[in-house]
Amino acid sequence: QVQLVESGGGLVQAGGSLILSCPASGRTSSTRRTGWFRQIPGKEREFVASIRWSSDATYYADSVKGRFTISRDNAKNTVYLRMNSLKPEDTAVYYCAAQMSVTYEYWGQGTQVTVSS
Repeated sequence: QVQLVESGGGLVQAGGSLILSCPASGRTSSTRRTGWFRQIPGKEREFVASIRWSSDATYYADSVKGRFTISRDNAKNTVYLRMNSLKPEDTAVYYCAAQMSVTYEYWGQGTQVTVSS
């Protein structure tokens, strides 16, 4: 069992920054990847960024490349998403997820990010 709790969302003006945190607890030793996803009401959930725990390799959606940075702190067992140069279209509920086998099996409850123009 793995538990994920996202935090750090809020209201920010366009061009501003936010840092999202995703600490993990439980049986996390076999985690392969941790990813960030987002969902706008009425639209499909989309991939934002991920990090591989074995190699630290990172991956980003084209829409956030150069603006968002995913990182991890092994001591705290926490993954972060730093979001810079935020745009109104970044407004969404952001979810943290952990992949243990072939899918992202564990998900957090989501944190709302709202970017005003």
